[in-house]
Amino acid sequence: MKRKYSYLDLLPANGTVDNVTFKDGAAFESYLGKIYAAYSLTGRQGPAGQPDITLVNDEGFTSYIRAYWKAQELTTDEAVIAWTDAGIRDLHDISWSSENQFVRVIYYRLFLIIAYANDFLGQSEESKLNERGVPAADRDAIRQYRAEARFLRAMAYWHALDMFRNVIVYEQITAELQKQSSPQQTFAFIEEELNAIEADLAAPRQNVYGRADRAAAWMLKAKLFLNAQVYIQEDRYADARAECEKIIAAGYSLAPSYPELFLADNHRFGVNGGSNTEFILTLPQDGNESQSWGSTTFLVHAAIGGSMNAADYGVTGPWAGLRTTSTMVSKFSGATIPVAQDPRAMFYTSGQTLEIADIGTFTNGYAVPKFKNLTSTGTAGVNVTHVDTDYPLFRLADVYLMYAEAVVRGGGGSLSTATDYVNLIRTRAYGNTSANITQAQLTLDFLLDERTRELYFEGTRRIDLIRFGKFSGASQTLWPWKGGVAAGQGVEPYRNIFPIPATDLASNPLLVQNPQY
Repeated sequence: MKRKYSYLDLLPANGTVDNVTFKDGAAFESYLGKIYAAYSLTGRQGPAGQPDITLVNDEGFTSYIRAYWKAQELTTDEAVIAWTDAGIRDLHDISWSSENQFVRVIYYRLFLIIAYANDFLGQSEESKLNERGVPAADRDAIRQYRAEARFLRAMAYWHALDMFRNVIVYEQITAELQKQSSPQQTFAFIEEELNAIEADLAAPRQNVYGRADRAAAWMLKAKLFLNAQVYIQEDRYADARAECEKIIAAGYSLAPSYPELFLADNHRFGVNGGSNTEFILTLPQDGNESQSWGSTTFLVHAAIGGSMNAADYGVTGPWAGLRTTSTMVSKFSGATIPVAQDPRAMFYTSGQTLEIADIGTFTNGYAVPKFKNLTSTGTAGVNVTHVDTDYPLFRLADVYLMYAEAVVRGGGGSLSTATDYVNLIRTRAYGNTSANITQAQLTLDFLLDERTRELYFEGTRRIDLIRFGKFSGASQTLWPWKGGVAAGQGVEPYRNIFPIPATDLASNPLLVQNPQY
């Protein structure tokens, strides 16, 4: 039976959090659920109705992880989309403006999450607990909830730093206009928050599935430090490596099957006490309990079209949207599909062309049905429209690759150990050691390609290309339709970040637009 998630079952019944009476731990747990859910759900009446934000006509577009995924994948060689919604092609063309509706959704959803967290923290201050007579027996649980809310806020600020760089950092809700913080200030805020909450978070693999623990905080710090050279021009590779070592020492292990990580029962790889706990943090999905048109419902449906049979992927109604480019396909050894030598290359090729003559034609470009609403036994999820497949935010394979990259970049550690970690990933993929590499082969170029092979369609590609200097500038990589040209063309470095939405600039004269927008 499909499990139920505590935070999906405990959303506040009343849509206005000010009307919730915080008199015991259950009320705070319920509110915490709203903050978690804000990363994937869109409102108080799934899959549509009573939306959290009303920036666009299609509520499904306002699912945060759907919008975040588009920003990280459609801007790269890993994904194109056939649809023609206003502004969506601008993502792959890398030609967005401050009026782009998808950029606005990301920005406002992020600050909605931050506002929820700030309000939660205000409502759960010690003085408020005393005023309301919250039982002493609930105080330890509330302390942990506060740490999780601060983690969720820190993660939102990491995304904001990565995508917008110059943002307002605020810790309480206020009507006063605020100035932007510098990237250095935002970076420091995130780091300090994660250090401050570590002791109050649950130990690794000991929290309720889908909720943050110390390993999630270590993972967020590792990602922050690995990208520090991009964000604040500082070398923090040794710190990134140290955080990865903490996670690895906490007892996580790779799932035995790569494809099963993206199936409807993939929660098995994050359940406390399980023998294969690869997932460090996920966004749980349940076809009956957490319905939206975002998250993995989007990823499953949008990748199906052409001659594909939707029932083969556990759903009905193909959306005929997502495919990949020949550049991404070429990253896999033996790239003549379907005779690929790398089993991770889950492409659908029948009736599909390798090259893309027209982005708007679904059969141009290989389809990528990586995420499926089927269980490991081949049965469909509980709902054939809204999927059960959990979205993996953080998983161990990424930690192994980050450790290896930090070592190669001069962050200390062991090159031998780094090679062993990468080979664990490749052995899992191939089912044997035939594709294992040597220490001499563990280069930055190899690691960037291996990250594509292992993590494609998981929302990491834009960040990776920027960190490796391949997204823009003198050393950038070209791919089909980059810059709106079939052969691909270069883009300027200012495109490494998105513009502050024009609507926010108009409402707050203290804000300064990002350079060249």
